[in-house]
Amino acid sequence: MQLIDGKATAKAIKEEIKIEVDKLVQAGHRAPHLAAILVGHDGGSETYVAYKIKDCEEVGFRSSLIRFENDVKEEVLLAKIRELNNDPELDGFIVQLPLPEHIKEPEVIEAINPAKDVDGFHPVNVGRTVIGLPSFVSATPFGIIELLKRYQIETSGLHCVVVGRSNIVGRPMSILMSQKSINATVTVAHSRTGNLEELCASADILIAALGAPGFIKENMVKEGAVVIDVGTTRVPSSETKSGFRLKGDVIFDEVAPKCSFITPVPGGVGPMTRVSLLSNTLLAAKGNIYQ
Repeated sequence: MQLIDGKATAKAIKEEIKIEVDKLVQAGHRAPHLAAILVGHDGGSETYVAYKIKDCEEVGFRSSLIRFENDVKEEVLLAKIRELNNDPELDGFIVQLPLPEHIKEPEVIEAINPAKDVDGFHPVNVGRTVIGLPSFVSATPFGIIELLKRYQIETSGLHCVVVGRSNIVGRPMSILMSQKSINATVTVAHSRTGNLEELCASADILIAALGAPGFIKENMVKEGAVVIDVGTTRVPSSETKSGFRLKGDVIFDEVAPKCSFITPVPGGVGPMTRVSLLSNTLLAAKGNIYQ
């Protein structure tokens, strides 16, 4: 069993990005600029955005954080998005999810200029991904593909089961795995799949993206499989200062001995999601997606 170290891989990619940023600045261009809109004070969102700002500092990006209280009106948020869309000094921005219930997430996502949608959530970017055109790919699937490539994990002709069908991870992940550069045969499963245990156990590559802690057990993984655990659910813990810890969708201790490769939680997919946002922002700054 080989552990897929997302933390170390993300660190290496950050170093590569910093070299690119230094080249841009030395050539007379401004540093890439990423902004984040944060609504409310959700603990997980606060932590995640703080990490993103720190990541920007490490690679030489400029970053901006725009805060709104939980009761912000939808039209006020949409007005800010339009302002950012038209800011020539801003390469990309994200609206941190989830949003309060009174705000319609689809309308917010669709209001973002696809050329600045570095989260890869806009329908235009999703559609371009589906048909294989250059696009900003959703950060988590982007990061997983990068891990598979950098660990030289064989994918061509293999059976990949993606457990989860969210628009953020499951669906785009299934599309990417089936594209010609990867060439896997993909099955999308979910909580209502009838023969889920049997289906998972048939996978050469199993990608667990349900958000259900400890869902994937030893009997659901075949010998020699590659297992990618996307789950990062906060669960109470008396062993940490914060009072919680992150738990994956896979029971690691049970499953790991059977795997050829496996990602841990934390330290697997999570760091790659964050660094993929930086990669997308660099692409935006260089004009590599939308000319």
